Amino acid sequence: MSDARLWHLVLFFILLILHAARGQVSYTIPEEMAKGSMVGNIAQDLGLDLQRLKTGKARIFTRDSTEYIELNRNTGLLLIGEKIDRESLCAKTTPCALHLQMILENPMELYTITVEITDINDNAPTFQKKEFRFEISESAVAGASFMLGRAFDPDVGQNALQSYSLKPTDKFRLELHSQADGTKNVEMVLQSTLDRETQSSFTLLLEAFDGGDPVLSGTVHIHITVLDINDNAPVFTQKVYKATIGENAEKGTILTVVSASDADEGSNSVVTYYISDTMDSNVADMFLINEKSGELALNGQVDYEKVSHYELNIQAKDQGGLSNACKVIIDVLDINDNSPSINILSSSHSISEGSKSGTVVAMLNVDDLDSGVSGQVRCFINDNIPFAITSPSSGFFSLQTDQELDREREAEYNISVICNDDGVPALSSSASVHVQISDVNDNAPVFEKSNYEACVVENNTPGLSLFKVQASDADWNQNARVSYILEDSTVNGVSVSSYVSVHPDSGVITAMRSFDFEQLKYFHFRVKVQDGGSPPLNSNVTVKIIIQDQNDNAPHVLYPVQTGGSVVAEIVPRAADVGYLVTKVVAVDADSGQNAWLSYKLQKPTEKPLFEVGLQNGEIRTVRQVTDKDAVKQKLTVVVEDNGQPSRSAVVTINVAVADSFPEVLSEFTDFARDKEYNDNMTFYLVLALAAVSFLFITCVVVIISVKIYRWRQSRFLYQSNLPVIPYYPPHCTETGATGTLPHGYNYEVCMTTDSRKSDCKFSTLGGHNVLVVDPSFTETMQRAMREKKECENNDLNLEVRPLNVPCSMF
Repeated sequence: MSDARLWHLVLFFILLILHAARGQVSYTIPEEMAKGSMVGNIAQDLGLDLQRLKTGKARIFTRDSTEYIELNRNTGLLLIGEKIDRESLCAKTTPCALHLQMILENPMELYTITVEITDINDNAPTFQKKEFRFEISESAVAGASFMLGRAFDPDVGQNALQSYSLKPTDKFRLELHSQADGTKNVEMVLQSTLDRETQSSFTLLLEAFDGGDPVLSGTVHIHITVLDINDNAPVFTQKVYKATIGENAEKGTILTVVSASDADEGSNSVVTYYISDTMDSNVADMFLINEKSGELALNGQVDYEKVSHYELNIQAKDQGGLSNACKVIIDVLDINDNSPSINILSSSHSISEGSKSGTVVAMLNVDDLDSGVSGQVRCFINDNIPFAITSPSSGFFSLQTDQELDREREAEYNISVICNDDGVPALSSSASVHVQISDVNDNAPVFEKSNYEACVVENNTPGLSLFKVQASDADWNQNARVSYILEDSTVNGVSVSSYVSVHPDSGVITAMRSFDFEQLKYFHFRVKVQDGGSPPLNSNVTVKIIIQDQNDNAPHVLYPVQTGGSVVAEIVPRAADVGYLVTKVVAVDADSGQNAWLSYKLQKPTEKPLFEVGLQNGEIRTVRQVTDKDAVKQKLTVVVEDNGQPSRSAVVTINVAVADSFPEVLSEFTDFARDKEYNDNMTFYLVLALAAVSFLFITCVVVIISVKIYRWRQSRFLYQSNLPVIPYYPPHCTETGATGTLPHGYNYEVCMTTDSRKSDCKFSTLGGHNVLVVDPSFTETMQRAMREKKECENNDLNLEVRPLNVPCSMF
């Protein structure tokens, strides 16, 4: 290996180490390597794990569609994908390099790879023409020059064209003239005069050599014909002509006019112009020169991005065979005729709404083939979206989040990337990146109401659907799937689950039992809603169930108490005024509202009734004066009815005695008591006879005690007439106004005694009214009293009055 090549390799490895430290790596390979040949170990050089290449889906990106270099993810090796011809890839450009990018995902990473292609001597110098022909006047003087077509060698450096040789050299020699572009023009110079008569033609061999190892060469023959004397060659007015042209110039545009003159006369002074056949055919075909006028015109479409500078050799030749040459330099002016090219290298189609700000969602490569400011590119995205675009390196842009995302606010984004260059006028290109936001369980379910209230009529059937709670979750899919749970609590010491249940999916509240308004007016419980996220989120709401009353209770009469053993009678004096308060029916209803509104009415009143009952208060009063035709014993039936739909009622029977004296009352109610006790007995007539005997006995007793009782009653009556009427209420109970109970009351027992023995006839004064209570054993008592009749006549009557407490349960 030569010292130069060894030094080149050392320099390459030093550069490789420096670039790798910056996330870049460079390789140098010769051209024409076989497909599959190894370029280098990219994983080792970049310090990457092979697993990272696989999981990151590592791939090679090149701006050229030809994939010269391939990446083996399993081994981390860069391999030759297509055979590389340096001359086709770079022409004369040195150094010749492939600029690649390796892209990794999850997370996205970008590495720059430079592969320099070195030249090998695989091309020999060649001439465009197979031969050259010249017609030279014999009058040509020594030193006359003739331009030859130079040889072309696609190789570069030492392998490029290096030298020429001309054989034989007795008449002509070679001269090389260096050009600004590094090439050399080859001229053949006459060394001694020609003599057409001695030799009319010559054949020379021109050979070109490169500097490769081994050296390669190319040859061409030069045929010279000696002409008769034409001793003046054309002379250009300028040796170098310059012109400029915009790359959008139309075909036929005049670039410049070249001009040459010939001092000869006649046909030897006529000059024609042509483009030197030493020029590359691609360049020569781009322009056209008028043979007579020397106008140089555009014959194709120039492109600054391909060629920005042209040099033409123009020859002027007279008809005598003498010629001369000049150079035309053409500069192409760049215009902004290329829009930026956007290439999406990688894109994340979905990103979590919980991603941090600065997360890369797409990586783009943007190129503009124009130069200067026309090739400078700026990219931006649409406004009011939580994304930003940055440029980590020249020509590369990354699209990333610049704030936290919220899927509930926006579930997806169509991001338009617009890239403008700085040309005048500016050109732009756009690309669209679609990003979908995946859901995170960041929203708890929310009930439609802050609290719920529902009503249910009592006596409902178990399993009745009461109402429905409804909650929603702003999240999506499983995170938005809600379920309802009844929170554990107690109602009157019993688990709420025995009262109601909640359907986990629909939120329907169902009654588990039949409710009773009289036992429970309302109750509260809580329902929790939970989503299906991980971890789940939840919220709760308070539910109030109000039980509505149903008219399922009939009125209950508290007073007068209906007993099966004793007969209770209210006493009304015959002298009672109109409106005299006989008694008051007291009733309550366990229901509420209008179902507990009670009304009172008499059932089947007579044609001219003596009594009436207050519709609202249940007070029984006289409606007229008592007459002699009115029976002493009267039976009133009061119907107590509530206001429900349908209404319910209760019936109470009240016995009223219209009499001024106790014997009169006693005579009437003795038969009444016996009839009530034995009205269903088959021995009716026997009882009737027994009652007659009892009546006779009572008559005797009444005659004896009538005087003192009458006096006592008169004094009581006079005292009571001066007092207000106070309705009677059962003892120890409150009034049925607002509370449904009665106030306190008093009950007194009047006992009639003869010596040490008591009678069983009880006469009570209730709230200022006289009430006769006849015990079923009254008949037996009367019989015993008849035996003591005479004793009663000879003794005074003793009266004893003492309080008697009657419990409320009796009413």
